[in-house]
Amino acid sequence: MGDQMTSNRMYWVDAFSAKPYSGNPAVVCVISQELHDDQLQALAKEFNVSETAFISGGGGEYFIRWFTPTKELPLVGHATLAAAHVVLSELEPRRDEVTLVSRLSGRLSAFRDSGNLAMVLPADTVKPCDPPDSLCMGLGKPPRQVLKGRHYVAVYDKATDVQSLKPDFLCLEELDLPTIAATAPGEETDYVLRFFAPANGVPEDPVSGVAQCSLVPYWASHLSKSELTSQQLSPQGGNMFCKLLSDGVQISGPCCTLVSGDLINY
Repeated sequence: MGDQMTSNRMYWVDAFSAKPYSGNPAVVCVISQELHDDQLQALAKEFNVSETAFISGGGGEYFIRWFTPTKELPLVGHATLAAAHVVLSELEPRRDEVTLVSRLSGRLSAFRDSGNLAMVLPADTVKPCDPPDSLCMGLGKPPRQVLKGRHYVAVYDKATDVQSLKPDFLCLEELDLPTIAATAPGEETDYVLRFFAPANGVPEDPVSGVAQCSLVPYWASHLSKSELTSQQLSPQGGNMFCKLLSDGVQISGPCCTLVSGDLINY
C-alpha cells in the first residue's frame, strides 16, 4: 500500500450521473486514522444515503467497506464506482485504474472507459425457482418468472409492469434473501429494472450496480449479446452500460462530486 492520507475526508458523489442531483448518491470516506466499526456505522446512518463506502490505502490499491444506514454489506455497485471516481479524480488523478480490495468480495478493478468510469463485479448465476408467496405479495403483481441467485430476480413482460410496481416492503423483508431485482425488456434500452432491499435498510435503490451481477448474465443469454444497455425505473432513475466478460460483469457510467470536506472524529 502507498502513503496514507493525513486526515479523514468525505466526498458526496452522484454515481451513474454526469450532473448533480441525479443517479445514485453515495458518500465515500477516505480513512487515514482508524475508525471502529460502530463509528463507521454511525457515519453511514448520519449520511443516510443507500450506501457509504470507506476506503484506505494508496498507490492504486485501496481497501474498501460498504455500509447502509443499518448494516455492512458484502458488495455494493454504485458506491464502488463512486470510490473509484474519488481515487481517479481527487486522490490519484494521474492514474487510469484502481484496485479496490474487500475482505468480503476480494479484488475489484475499476478504470477510465471512454469518458466514463467502469468497474468489474463478479457475475452471478440465477436459476428458476418457485415464486415465494411473500415475493408475489410484496411486489403486488405476480412476475412471469422468478429466479434466484445473489438476488431474487422477478421477470415481467413489459417495462410498464416494472414501472407500476408498488411494493409492500414489510412483506419483502420476510424473504430469505434481502434483495430483489424486478426486470423486463426495455423499449429504449435492452432491459429495465428496479431494485429493492428493505431488509438492508434500503427500500428502493435509486440506481443499482450490484443488481447487474445477476441481470447482465440473464439478459445476455436471452438476447444473445454481450454488450447491453439498461435503465433503472426508480424515481431518481439512471442508465448503465454493461458487458458480460469471461471473468465478471463490467458496468460503466459517469460520476460527479457534489461536496467534499474533513471528517471530525469524536
